[in-house]
Amino acid sequence: MKKILILLTLGILPLLAFANEGEKSCGSIECDKFEPALHDKASLQRGAKNFVNYCMGCHSMEYMRYERMADDLDIPHEMAQQNLNFSESNIGDLMKIAAPAKEQKKWFGAAPPDLTLVARARGVEWLYTYLRNFYQDDKRPYGVNNRVFKDVGMPHVMLELQGMPKCAPGPVYAENGGIKRDPLTREEILVDAKTGAALNPCGRLVVEKAGKMKPAEFDQAVGDLVSFLAYAGEPAALKRQRMGIYALFFVSLFFIFAWLLNREYWKDVH
Repeated sequence: MKKILILLTLGILPLLAFANEGEKSCGSIECDKFEPALHDKASLQRGAKNFVNYCMGCHSMEYMRYERMADDLDIPHEMAQQNLNFSESNIGDLMKIAAPAKEQKKWFGAAPPDLTLVARARGVEWLYTYLRNFYQDDKRPYGVNNRVFKDVGMPHVMLELQGMPKCAPGPVYAENGGIKRDPLTREEILVDAKTGAALNPCGRLVVEKAGKMKPAEFDQAVGDLVSFLAYAGEPAALKRQRMGIYALFFVSLFFIFAWLLNREYWKDVH
């Protein structure tokens, strides 16, 4: 019995460690729930367009080829070259940028990272929350900060779509996870009763002057971009999932035949 318990413990502990490692923290706020739309080719196509227009000026995707992306997303090669490749690269080339990493380090202080595997490294919910939580901060070099990545050295590249969010007092959470409220009015407690100072100065973001998109449209654009980054991190994810189902079906079928064969072999042995 002790041996069985030891084996179970040794088998379960790595799984628990892997599960904890997969949890991505979103700084001082909760990560927004997000599921990438890997089955939606239209969403992935829009995400590819957003990546090229808003990310690829500084970030490369050097482990992805234009041709692979076009074939997987059902984009004709000629259309991909016209709308998604603004360099002199061929359709079979890797999605690299022209700026050398050494020069970028001089310009920005650090070279912008390659984004091919960022969805696997950070997590899709982290990315989705990060891109939706830039806010105005005049003390920062680019005039913005981020609630997920404090003091981030990156501008709000999708500013024209969203507008400039500003910090506003937000709710304060109790130890049990609930929002602190006034016991009489049941309204959220936003400021200190004695000093009048905001208890959570950047608890929510407010866009006073909207950009080109409505909030729901901007969330969709960010979702499309994150879905594309999730696809780029593992282009064969859907194929792997399909093959996994076939493999499980085969193992289950094989188990039935193995059990019948075992019963037939040992039925006369007693």
